[in-house]
Amino acid sequence: MNAGLSRRRLLAAAGAALATPALLAGCGDAPMNSGPGATGADDLKKALPDYIPSRAVTADIPSVTGAGGAASDPAFLSYPKDPVATVTGTPGKGGTYVTRTPLWGSIPPSSGNAYYDAVNKALGATLKLQPSDGNTYVDSIPALFASGNLPDWLQIPGWANAKLNLGAALDRFADLTPYLSGGNVAKYPNLAAIASAAWQAGVWNGKLYGLPCFPSAGGFGGYIFYRKDILEAAGASPELRHIDDLFALGAELTDTGAGRWAFDDLWPYLKFPFGLYGKWSADASGKLVNQYETEAMLEALNFAAKIAKSGYVHPDALANNTQQSRQRFWSGKVAVQGGGTGGWDGDDAKGATAADMQYNRQAFKVFSASGGTAGIELSPGAGWFSYLNKKLSDAQIRECLAIADYLAAPYGSKEYLLVNFGAESVDFTMTGGNPVLTGKGQQEVAQGYQFLVSPPAVTLVKNGLTQVVKDFAAWQADAVKHAVRPLFYGMNIAEPAQYASIEQQVEDTIKDVRFGRKPIDAFKSSVDTWRKQGGDQLRRFYDDIRSKYGTGQ
Repeated sequence: MNAGLSRRRLLAAAGAALATPALLAGCGDAPMNSGPGATGADDLKKALPDYIPSRAVTADIPSVTGAGGAASDPAFLSYPKDPVATVTGTPGKGGTYVTRTPLWGSIPPSSGNAYYDAVNKALGATLKLQPSDGNTYVDSIPALFASGNLPDWLQIPGWANAKLNLGAALDRFADLTPYLSGGNVAKYPNLAAIASAAWQAGVWNGKLYGLPCFPSAGGFGGYIFYRKDILEAAGASPELRHIDDLFALGAELTDTGAGRWAFDDLWPYLKFPFGLYGKWSADASGKLVNQYETEAMLEALNFAAKIAKSGYVHPDALANNTQQSRQRFWSGKVAVQGGGTGGWDGDDAKGATAADMQYNRQAFKVFSASGGTAGIELSPGAGWFSYLNKKLSDAQIRECLAIADYLAAPYGSKEYLLVNFGAESVDFTMTGGNPVLTGKGQQEVAQGYQFLVSPPAVTLVKNGLTQVVKDFAAWQADAVKHAVRPLFYGMNIAEPAQYASIEQQVEDTIKDVRFGRKPIDAFKSSVDTWRKQGGDQLRRFYDDIRSKYGTGQ
């Protein structure tokens, strides 16, 4: 789908979009909230909508249930024939609402946009989309609050909550608990088909505020990828049962004379084989331990430094040249690379095969460095949320939720086609069983509605490359069996502002150590500094969260 980003691509885009910290607490008359934003298990259960799965559409590759509540995304090899309608009648009542969402790409025209007009006609309401540059989107939000002129419907990425101190501005948004909690969501079947875990991070202090975007029960930030074609040509095996197997690939794949190194940067995904999931864990005595303080972190850093010093890592990667990392992988200058799962799709394959027709991206199966139990950190059920303005009346909130139910129609439905591709023959045509934007569609269709609310994620064909879908679906179906929910999973926790920067000197040292520029003792020293600058106090803060609200697991 070239109309926008998939959920997996958004995980990568989020990192690029992180901006300079900007707090909402000091904007306008937003009150300070001394609470952490967290919600205990009992109150969370009361606030969350019931989960009522949709059976409107059947996937070509069904979802597989894994560990920790994880499940792989259903996959489609073509758009279902005879799409079904999941919404009866017109959801809107003629209202007009201004929305603000991020956009990576060219902003389409708002006037005379046939795509916008077609969607608004189907909604029976007018959504005035105001897309903003995704790369600076978070920077623009504080000014909105300071002006006192918030839009009716606003996207705030979950990964920016701490930077924006969102918990201090919740009084600006509508409490959706009375409308959607428990069985109340049944009025909106497509919203009810979004799993409960996806709504969790939209709950603050026991109340539901956020509508989830790009929800998935099998989201993984990334893992370690390899070029299958290069490994096969070298006679190397992708089966990793121990970290030594990964190291052995260094010698098998590195050929500096041919301009190829085995590895690009594998961090931070190299942490998973060593059992590092989330920032905090509990040791055998129950004490909270930061990942910086674990033996596993020392082992992971020592291994990263080992491959760097062995000459198996591309020099540009060691120089922290991240801008060309994809090109190094595409061109075969490196055979193994850490990266986000959003980089594994038909767009990636199309771009890479233009440079190398043999290109075949795969991901290693989840493995353990020690040969023991393998694990991979499960991402929250949704990381992007939209919020409705508290100034909306009860009738307007209900109208917006009915509109949201339309926008959340599942892949394979009539509504999904319209919301994501526009009108057939005008904005898209069916090519090879899948919708493809026309020239007009490429100018007018952009991702905006999806940042207001989205249906559960699916894996779908891009550029006609069905094998890529099959490969990713098979990997994800295996990966969910090893999913691990980290401590404080999906909980909204606003850390005290005085601890916002204490990690930076540790992260800087980690980079030097894993690239072989500094010894491991430099890392240990940086952790000691972290403790003195507030790490121990932060531990007590999280201990208090744990005792009051649990761990989210």
